[in-house]
Amino acid sequence: MNRSPNRLVAGVFGVVYLLVGAAGFVVTTGVDLAATDGATLVFFEVNPLHNVVHLAIGAALLASALRSADAATVVNTVVGAVYLLVGLAGLFLIGSGANILALNGADNVLHMASALLLLGVGLAGDRERAGEHVAAAR
Repeated sequence: MNRSPNRLVAGVFGVVYLLVGAAGFVVTTGVDLAATDGATLVFFEVNPLHNVVHLAIGAALLASALRSADAATVVNTVVGAVYLLVGLAGLFLIGSGANILALNGADNVLHMASALLLLGVGLAGDRERAGEHVAAAR
């Protein structure tokens, strides 16, 4: 496996999101699937749907890290962009009936931080590796 910032970040984030998704099910026993008020996991509000989303994102990130640097780059960028949108949307969803993921302020901060890191690495993390491909092609 080659050294790639995208593979490393996707792998670490993938494992963390899988663990958070699984831990979320421990605290959401008895919480409705898309309840607007979830159970607390550390500082974050989660409901079973939120846990499923964490598991799906974790699986996508980890699978891409195991596949290739190119796959990890794409998934980091896409997940980062989605988290940016979720972080922005969360500002308006908290307290509304449309908050089907039971988002709270801590979630918004984490989603924005995740977005910045995933997008940053996804868009710029493997530039050195890309330069090596160009040099090798000459």
